[in-house]
Amino acid sequence: MGGGRRRFGQRIRICHLLEGVVGKEEQGIDPRKTRYAVIPRTLSFLFRGSEVLLIQGNPQKKLWAGLYNAIGGHIERGEDVTSGALREIREETGLEVTRFRLVGTVLVDVEIDLGVCLFVFRGEVKPGDLIPSREGQPAWIAIEQVSELPVVPDLPLLLRRVWLMGDGAPPFSARSFYNREGKLEMIFS
Repeated sequence: MGGGRRRFGQRIRICHLLEGVVGKEEQGIDPRKTRYAVIPRTLSFLFRGSEVLLIQGNPQKKLWAGLYNAIGGHIERGEDVTSGALREIREETGLEVTRFRLVGTVLVDVEIDLGVCLFVFRGEVKPGDLIPSREGQPAWIAIEQVSELPVVPDLPLLLRRVWLMGDGAPPFSARSFYNREGKLEMIFS
Protein backbone atom coordinates (compact mmCIF):
# COMPACT_ATOMS: atom_id res chain seq x y z
CA MET A 1 0.00 0.00 0.00
CA GLY A 2 1.28 3.42 -0.84
CA GLY A 3 0.85 6.82 0.74
CA GLY A 4 2.20 5.82 4.14
CA ARG A 5 -0.66 3.40 4.89
CA ARG A 6 -0.02 0.25 6.85
CA ARG A 7 -1.84 -3.07 6.76
CA PHE A 8 -3.84 -4.04 9.82
CA GLY A 9 -1.74 -5.83 12.40
CA GLN A 10 1.58 -4.18 11.63
CA ARG A 11 3.27 -2.24 14.37
CA ILE A 12 3.63 1.41 13.58
CA ARG A 13 6.30 3.39 15.35
CA ILE A 14 5.45 7.07 15.38
CA CYS A 15 8.18 8.19 17.75
CA HIS A 16 10.23 9.62 14.91
CA LEU A 17 7.22 11.67 13.77
CA LEU A 18 6.97 13.38 17.15
CA GLU A 19 10.67 14.06 17.53
CA GLY A 20 11.24 17.76 18.02
CA VAL A 21 7.52 18.49 18.26
CA VAL A 22 6.79 17.74 21.94
CA GLY A 23 9.71 17.58 24.31
CA LYS A 24 9.75 15.94 27.72
CA GLU A 25 9.89 19.35 29.37
CA GLU A 26 6.69 20.35 27.53
CA GLN A 27 4.57 17.70 29.27
CA GLY A 28 3.67 20.11 32.08
CA ILE A 29 5.51 18.18 34.77
CA ASP A 30 7.33 20.33 37.28
CA PRO A 31 9.06 18.35 40.06
CA ARG A 32 8.86 21.41 42.30
CA LYS A 33 5.05 21.31 42.25
CA THR A 34 2.96 18.76 44.05
CA ARG A 35 0.36 17.26 41.76
CA TYR A 36 -1.98 14.35 42.05
CA ALA A 37 -0.17 11.27 40.73
CA VAL A 38 -1.45 7.76 40.09
CA ILE A 39 0.09 4.31 40.04
CA PRO A 40 -1.21 2.34 37.03
CA ARG A 41 -2.67 -1.10 37.73
CA THR A 42 -4.80 -3.61 35.84
CA LEU A 43 -7.70 -5.79 36.92
CA SER A 44 -9.00 -8.46 34.54
CA PHE A 45 -12.30 -10.28 34.86
CA LEU A 46 -12.07 -13.53 32.92
CA PHE A 47 -15.22 -15.55 32.32
CA ARG A 48 -16.04 -19.14 31.41
CA GLY A 49 -19.80 -19.44 31.06
CA SER A 50 -21.24 -18.27 34.39
CA GLU A 51 -17.92 -18.60 36.22
CA VAL A 52 -15.29 -15.96 36.87
CA LEU A 53 -11.59 -16.59 37.37
CA LEU A 54 -10.45 -15.20 40.72
CA ILE A 55 -7.23 -15.55 42.66
CA GLN A 56 -7.11 -16.11 46.41
CA GLY A 57 -4.25 -14.01 47.74
CA ASN A 58 -1.28 -15.85 49.18
CA PRO A 59 -1.52 -15.88 53.01
CA GLN A 60 1.96 -14.28 53.21
CA LYS A 61 1.03 -11.28 51.02
CA LYS A 62 1.22 -7.82 52.56
CA LEU A 63 -2.04 -6.73 50.89
CA TRP A 64 -5.24 -8.77 50.57
CA ALA A 65 -3.81 -11.97 52.08
CA GLY A 66 -6.39 -14.75 51.78
CA LEU A 67 -8.88 -12.53 49.95
CA TYR A 68 -10.25 -13.26 46.49
CA ASN A 69 -9.74 -10.75 43.69
CA ALA A 70 -9.77 -10.62 39.92
CA ILE A 71 -6.45 -11.11 38.14
CA GLY A 72 -4.19 -8.07 37.97
CA GLY A 73 -1.33 -6.00 39.23
CA HIS A 74 1.02 -3.13 38.50
CA ILE A 75 1.94 -2.02 35.01
CA GLU A 76 5.71 -2.14 34.57
CA ARG A 77 7.72 0.69 33.02
CA GLY A 78 7.78 0.29 29.24
CA GLU A 79 4.51 -1.68 29.10
CA ASP A 80 1.26 -0.49 27.65
CA VAL A 81 -1.90 -1.18 29.63
CA THR A 82 -3.05 -4.22 27.63
CA SER A 83 0.40 -5.85 27.61
CA GLY A 84 0.64 -5.38 31.37
CA ALA A 85 -2.77 -6.98 31.91
CA LEU A 86 -1.93 -9.95 29.67
CA ARG A 87 1.41 -10.44 31.46
CA GLU A 88 -0.32 -10.48 34.84
CA ILE A 89 -2.81 -13.10 33.59
CA ARG A 90 0.00 -15.37 32.35
CA GLU A 91 2.03 -14.91 35.55
CA GLU A 92 -0.87 -15.46 37.96
CA THR A 93 -2.79 -18.22 36.13
CA GLY A 94 -0.64 -19.72 33.35
CA LEU A 95 -3.52 -19.14 30.90
CA GLU A 96 -3.68 -17.34 27.55
CA VAL A 97 -6.51 -14.95 26.64
CA THR A 98 -8.81 -15.33 23.63
CA ARG A 99 -11.22 -12.37 23.77
CA PHE A 100 -10.07 -9.33 25.71
CA ARG A 101 -11.07 -5.68 25.93
CA LEU A 102 -10.81 -2.65 28.16
CA VAL A 103 -14.19 -2.11 29.83
CA GLY A 104 -13.48 0.68 32.29
CA THR A 105 -11.21 2.79 34.43
CA VAL A 106 -11.34 3.57 38.13
CA LEU A 107 -9.38 6.34 39.84
CA VAL A 108 -8.79 5.29 43.44
CA ASP A 109 -7.91 8.12 45.82
CA VAL A 110 -5.49 6.71 48.39
CA GLU A 111 -3.61 9.76 49.70
CA ILE A 112 -4.09 13.49 49.10
CA ASP A 113 -1.55 13.53 46.25
CA LEU A 114 -1.41 9.84 45.33
CA GLY A 115 -3.85 7.36 43.91
CA VAL A 116 -4.23 4.32 41.71
CA CYS A 117 -5.52 4.30 38.14
CA LEU A 118 -7.15 0.91 37.67
CA PHE A 119 -7.63 -0.27 34.07
CA VAL A 120 -10.42 -2.86 34.09
CA PHE A 121 -10.57 -5.58 31.42
CA ARG A 122 -13.01 -8.32 30.48
CA GLY A 123 -12.06 -11.46 28.63
CA GLU A 124 -12.13 -15.17 28.10
CA VAL A 125 -9.22 -17.59 28.25
CA LYS A 126 -8.12 -20.61 26.26
CA PRO A 127 -8.71 -23.94 28.03
CA GLY A 128 -5.81 -24.99 30.21
CA ASP A 129 -4.69 -25.94 33.67
CA LEU A 130 -4.54 -23.21 36.28
CA ILE A 131 -1.07 -22.69 37.69
CA PRO A 132 -0.66 -21.17 41.17
CA SER A 133 1.84 -18.34 41.57
CA ARG A 134 3.51 -16.49 44.42
CA GLU A 135 0.50 -14.13 44.28
CA GLY A 136 -1.95 -16.89 45.18
CA GLN A 137 -4.17 -19.72 43.98
CA PRO A 138 -6.42 -19.07 40.94
CA ALA A 139 -9.83 -20.75 40.83
CA TRP A 140 -12.97 -20.72 38.71
CA ILE A 141 -15.85 -19.53 40.91
CA ALA A 142 -19.57 -19.56 40.06
CA ILE A 143 -20.64 -15.91 39.95
CA GLU A 144 -23.54 -16.53 42.37
CA GLN A 145 -21.07 -17.93 44.95
CA VAL A 146 -18.70 -14.95 44.98
CA SER A 147 -20.78 -13.23 47.69
CA GLU A 148 -19.98 -16.14 50.05
CA LEU A 149 -16.20 -15.66 49.74
CA PRO A 150 -13.79 -13.30 51.51
CA VAL A 151 -13.10 -10.72 48.77
CA VAL A 152 -11.29 -7.39 48.37
CA PRO A 153 -13.69 -4.48 49.05
CA ASP A 154 -14.28 -3.31 45.46
CA LEU A 155 -14.65 -6.76 43.85
CA PRO A 156 -18.45 -7.18 44.21
CA LEU A 157 -19.21 -3.76 42.66
CA LEU A 158 -16.77 -4.17 39.78
CA LEU A 159 -17.69 -7.80 39.07
CA ARG A 160 -21.38 -6.93 38.86
CA ARG A 161 -20.69 -3.98 36.56
CA VAL A 162 -18.39 -5.97 34.24
CA TRP A 163 -20.59 -9.10 34.21
CA LEU A 164 -23.68 -7.12 33.14
CA MET A 165 -21.88 -5.21 30.36
CA GLY A 166 -22.78 -6.23 26.84
CA ASP A 167 -20.15 -6.73 24.15
CA GLY A 168 -20.84 -3.33 22.60
CA ALA A 169 -21.15 -1.36 25.83
CA PRO A 170 -18.84 1.65 26.12
CA PRO A 171 -16.18 1.59 28.86
CA PHE A 172 -17.27 2.89 32.25
CA SER A 173 -15.47 5.50 34.31
CA ALA A 174 -15.50 5.52 38.10
CA ARG A 175 -13.86 7.05 41.11
CA SER A 176 -13.37 5.38 44.46
CA PHE A 177 -12.21 6.80 47.74
CA TYR A 178 -12.12 6.04 51.44
CA ASN A 179 -14.79 7.88 53.43
CA ARG A 180 -14.39 9.28 56.95
CA GLU A 181 -15.06 5.85 58.44
CA GLY A 182 -12.28 4.34 56.31
CA LYS A 183 -14.75 2.45 54.08
CA LEU A 184 -14.28 2.30 50.34
CA GLU A 185 -16.93 4.08 48.25
CA MET A 186 -17.24 3.96 44.46
CA ILE A 187 -19.05 6.41 42.17
CA PHE A 188 -19.66 5.57 38.50
CA SER A 189 -19.95 8.42 35.99
